[in-house]
Amino acid sequence: MGEVCKICGSEPSYIFSGTILGKYTVRYYSCACCGFVQTERPYWLEEAYQRSINLSDTGLVQRNILASRSAAVLLFFVYGTRKKYLDYAGGYGLFTRLMRNYGFDFYSHDPYTDNLLARGFEYRAGDEIELVTTFESFEHFEHPIAEIEKILAISKHIFFSTHLIPDPAPAPDQWWYYGLDHGQHIAFYTRKTLRYIADKYGLHVYSLRGYHLLTTQKINKWWYRLLIGGGRYGLHQLVPLFMRSRVMKDMQTLKAGQHA
Repeated sequence: MGEVCKICGSEPSYIFSGTILGKYTVRYYSCACCGFVQTERPYWLEEAYQRSINLSDTGLVQRNILASRSAAVLLFFVYGTRKKYLDYAGGYGLFTRLMRNYGFDFYSHDPYTDNLLARGFEYRAGDEIELVTTFESFEHFEHPIAEIEKILAISKHIFFSTHLIPDPAPAPDQWWYYGLDHGQHIAFYTRKTLRYIADKYGLHVYSLRGYHLLTTQKINKWWYRLLIGGGRYGLHQLVPLFMRSRVMKDMQTLKAGQHA
């Protein structure tokens, strides 16, 4: 049996091979139906995840700071300041801490990485979550549809980041986002892929500069671009004028031994 597209179930076409972790020759496939690009079955993942955060991820801190700015603007103007939010695949908890610093009631969930920076504010199943954020995780999903459905079971609004693969797909040595050195990136999306996912679940999809929003809410695309772009260029500075940081309140809660 040949390869099957992990998004739409069609038969993808082989496009090229790349060398992962300096030793594994891995085949890549592209789906003409939905535009998704995937590796062959990722048998190397146990080795790739000896560290849950890969060694070459030098952009982790900057990425979280920039994402928090755009997310703060989006949530403030569209989804509300009194709701609960979840960072899925939240890593060390840095993004959750940044969002709580803005004043949003944010929680973190990541079964594979210790929550070092937002301890005490872990997601509890059954919590009513308005929107889920998840940054630089979609490209890691071995079973993307199953993971997306897990997130949608929590909230029908997902704000996430992943770099969209150009069409046609560049050669392995011509696009850094393949992550050949660490082997953790195995799933790559195009705009066509995101539209397919949105249609499959009856959602709208909006994209700008690697940030994407899947949501039941219809938003003017120019408004979305203003919010996300504005978050990177200063609009986020308005948020603390109308919200109170949770830094001191969180400290008091944790000192008192109370769970959030």
